[in-house]
Amino acid sequence: MQTVAFYTLGCKLNFSETSAIGRQFLEAGFSKTEFSAPADVYVVNTCSVTENANKKCRRVIKQALKANPEGYVIVVGCYAQLKPQEIADIPGVDMVLGAGDKFRILDLVEDFTKEANPCVRNSQIDEVNSFVDAFSAGDRTRSFLKVQDGCDYSCTFCTIPLARGKSRSDRLENILTNAQRLAQQGIKEIVLTGVNIGDYGKGLPEGDQRKFLDVIQALDSEVEMPRFRISSIEPNLLKDEAISFVAGARQFMPHFHMPLQSGNNELLGKMRRRYRRELYVDRVAHIKAVMPHACIGVDVIVGFPGETEEHFLDTYRFLQELDISYLHVFTYSERENTLAIEMDGVVPVKERHRRSNMLRILSEKKRRAFYEQFIGETRVVLFEEKSDGQQLNGFTDNYIKVEVPYQPALVNQLIEVELLAVNAQGLMEGRVKTLVSETPVS
Repeated sequence: MQTVAFYTLGCKLNFSETSAIGRQFLEAGFSKTEFSAPADVYVVNTCSVTENANKKCRRVIKQALKANPEGYVIVVGCYAQLKPQEIADIPGVDMVLGAGDKFRILDLVEDFTKEANPCVRNSQIDEVNSFVDAFSAGDRTRSFLKVQDGCDYSCTFCTIPLARGKSRSDRLENILTNAQRLAQQGIKEIVLTGVNIGDYGKGLPEGDQRKFLDVIQALDSEVEMPRFRISSIEPNLLKDEAISFVAGARQFMPHFHMPLQSGNNELLGKMRRRYRRELYVDRVAHIKAVMPHACIGVDVIVGFPGETEEHFLDTYRFLQELDISYLHVFTYSERENTLAIEMDGVVPVKERHRRSNMLRILSEKKRRAFYEQFIGETRVVLFEEKSDGQQLNGFTDNYIKVEVPYQPALVNQLIEVELLAVNAQGLMEGRVKTLVSETPVS
């Protein structure tokens, strides 16, 4: 029996697609092993959002070849679509597959024997228009379920449309089938993922007019799943009716993650974002009006070309005053074939890092303040399998990370926990109270 190992870089969508590729290998008779172990085949699913992601890909390839110099190395994903020859030139790489071929590995390779020259298959991105469904498996607590792929937006800093193609969607019937399948496997939480999930409906068969609201309504009514979460969704596509629906849903958690990128309207215009900060304020206000306990996460880019100190401080103050829970801070990274790389006003790298650090400190303060609102309350926590043997972690419905003394019986269980205090690591310490029934929680 041949062995295969996988490494995933990047987003939740990539994890779901790696799992889908993994199931193909298992069905073909392969045995899955750890990436650090000797394997016959190594599959690296890449990201290319930042230059660091590209560098990490190179390090991961070296790691595979160190474990087995004769291992067959396949690189797929966004980096493989954008720069296939650059990857093919890395010593030890045997195959590079772009967006149109990454799910066809077993159709393209017969015996995984290393050749003198790597095989490179890279379709033009405008030819990539089919939807391949995917969901992550292996973590019995949570699964990432792909409902949408690609993006029709043209943000000046982003290469994702070049790496994944046009926006397209899975059929609702197939989404429900996959969600039911996950429920039968004992999964307790499904995270809906995609490149631009609020754009759901694009690429469906003619006559199918379903939108994102239809997806969450159908899942909530037709699939018995304790928890659903919505992954990152554009603020202009998170409609009021979807927010109101989540507020009254049986199974959707009060947790939203909305990219902002900048709190300055001039920079939002340069980024070609499809909203201004006033709309973002409205979305946050509506969420908090119907779900005061909701967790709201924010993506921010610092150091975008033309971002002056005044622009940055405008963003900082905007975020400081906004009723949000945490930040994901991205240091701007030049990407080839984007409009931003040609813009004036390049921010020195050292200054980008200074601004990033300021926002990360603000994020820690925001998260702690959000957590502290709930000290003394009892909330339901879904505990995860990962543990150091001393402590066990899990998340409340509103995404507070809770830590309790390790008890293996709590893993993958919904437990009522009294929230006691925020510790030095920024985690909520809890006291276990009661096991919750397997029925959906609100």
